[in-house]
Amino acid sequence: MISLAPSDYDAIRLSLQVAIAATILSLPFGFAVAYLITFVQFRGKVFLEVVVNLPLTLPPVVIGYFLLLFLGKKGWLGSLLNDAGMRLIFTLKAAVIASAVVGFPLLVRSLRIAMEGIDPQLINASRTLGACCYDTLLTVILPLSLPGLVAGSSLMFARSLGEFGATIIVAGNIPSVTQTIPMAIYEYASSPTSEMMALSLCLVSVAISMVVLYLHEIMAKKMARKA
Repeated sequence: MISLAPSDYDAIRLSLQVAIAATILSLPFGFAVAYLITFVQFRGKVFLEVVVNLPLTLPPVVIGYFLLLFLGKKGWLGSLLNDAGMRLIFTLKAAVIASAVVGFPLLVRSLRIAMEGIDPQLINASRTLGACCYDTLLTVILPLSLPGLVAGSSLMFARSLGEFGATIIVAGNIPSVTQTIPMAIYEYASSPTSEMMALSLCLVSVAISMVVLYLHEIMAKKMARKA
């Protein structure tokens, strides 16, 4: 039987907030990067692809440490924000940033696959009919990229729910503040008397992931039928 403490409900709520915020925050940047890689030829394109995909190969704790150096009080951005009276480290905002960085490659990869599958003749036809770049982007590329957008968003949301390594370094494990489901499970797992609490949160995490993947499959099939 699932047994949850009040702090566990906070962890579930914070996990959903972080995953939703990280996904929404990454959508415009992910679409822009996927568009650049797919349709624009420029020097340094390979380097951009390497940088975008780097979080897939780096340990999350390494990403978290680099974010700590960048966003900390002595970091380039962190010092500017600190002078402005803003603090990111050990806040929920830091957890959102960490999840966004870790899941970003999944979003870009899905969008890129969708964009590469667009028939170039459709793009050429829209331009022949007098459409400018923005019109082609909004009326051709964006609608045909929706399956990749949905797939990438679902994968990134699921990845953000399970993010641990980078988040614990930049956001910490503060109950009801930055403690997400993985953090709470880690804390319970370190105590020999809290096995059932850890198991309960694991089951909740599995249930949420299954719902997300189920909705993803339904939406993907609907879009495939429309296509």
